[in-house]
Amino acid sequence: MTEEKTTRELVYETNRDVKWICRALARMEAQDEEFESRLRALEGWRAEKAGEERRVSTIGAGAGGVVGGVVAVIVRVLGGG
Repeated sequence: MTEEKTTRELVYETNRDVKWICRALARMEAQDEEFESRLRALEGWRAEKAGEERRVSTIGAGAGGVVGGVVAVIVRVLGGG
């Protein structure tokens, strides 16, 4: 009878341990998913930021070209070139 009780207890404890491990793994997976989504958001922000910097650089270069053209016209009008 004692051996039977020990086997039942062992099965019960194993079942309890397996359930605990499953819950722990589920929590770990949820944390991984959260971390991955935060990482994807950060990568998207960085790509957006790099795109903005390129746009500002392009706008600056375009503005510099326009200003240079206006200066050239003014210099010609004033007879300097």
